[in-house]
Amino acid sequence: MAQTLALSHPFHHLRLLLDFIASNPCPCSDSIFSCPHTESIFRFAIHAYCKAGKLDEAVSSFRSMCRLIDGRPNVAVCNIIIHGFVKFGMLDRALEFYDEIVRVRVRPDLFTFNILISGYCRNLKFELALEMFKEMRKMGCEPNVVTFNTLIKEMFREGKVEEGIGMAHEMIDLGCEFSNVTCEILVRGLGEKGKVLQAYELLLDFSKRGVLPKGYDYFDLVDALCGNGDVDRALGLIYELWEKGCVPSLIACIVMIDGLRSSRKTKEAWRLVEKMLKEGIIPDVITFNCVLQDICKVGQTEEANKLRLLAFSKVWNLMT
Repeated sequence: MAQTLALSHPFHHLRLLLDFIASNPCPCSDSIFSCPHTESIFRFAIHAYCKAGKLDEAVSSFRSMCRLIDGRPNVAVCNIIIHGFVKFGMLDRALEFYDEIVRVRVRPDLFTFNILISGYCRNLKFELALEMFKEMRKMGCEPNVVTFNTLIKEMFREGKVEEGIGMAHEMIDLGCEFSNVTCEILVRGLGEKGKVLQAYELLLDFSKRGVLPKGYDYFDLVDALCGNGDVDRALGLIYELWEKGCVPSLIACIVMIDGLRSSRKTKEAWRLVEKMLKEGIIPDVITFNCVLQDICKVGQTEEANKLRLLAFSKVWNLMT
């Protein structure tokens, strides 16, 4: 019933139910132990209150629950309330509640710290976020990719570029795998600071170390390099990462082809299209026809015909 009321949000009835549970011990409990279902019942209610922004009711329900259960509350229930406070812009209340649960010996977990670190960053209190990060490590809680992504993003926002890159290297040292978001934060952050070449070198370094996610789309960096007229580096990046198993997206390839065509590098453009086709990446009709025209203009009609036949065979195979 508590779950049904929590999902349908008739909060008055939900409050009555919780009060009834608090004043009428469950028949399944004996004189020593409480009902094992009490915490899960209250958890549904607390989640519903937090989702609706009724944080005072959530805290009140939490305290009622603590009086009814055996031992300490599950940290997951505490995290629901902390997240609710942060979500609704009440970071101070979140920190007060955090202090409260620590006092009663509830051990904060990874999610607790990630919520609070994110809350500090959202409230432009980066130094305090770093202090929370240190407290997290001191309590033996290992950060994950979400923790690092939050801090690195905030470092770039604060203009602490080298510190952000340093934290990325700390991730590598700790064996914490990069996500696509990690790479996007670093590459876009460096690009926005006009450090495109540094982003290029960083990505190559990550590739050589084998930490680059296979599904990462490095279109942004290819686009930035081509926009700066550095098509050779952009093409080298594509081939280097492709060789390591990080396949470029279709849009990254199209941007690269446009860059090569603008630089009159016809041979490089058609070789890239050829590799794309062999790997099953089919360019759009306009891009493909433009490359064919360029090949014909330099007198390589036979090569253009071979490329056309290769494209036809690949498209045919996809259709059959």
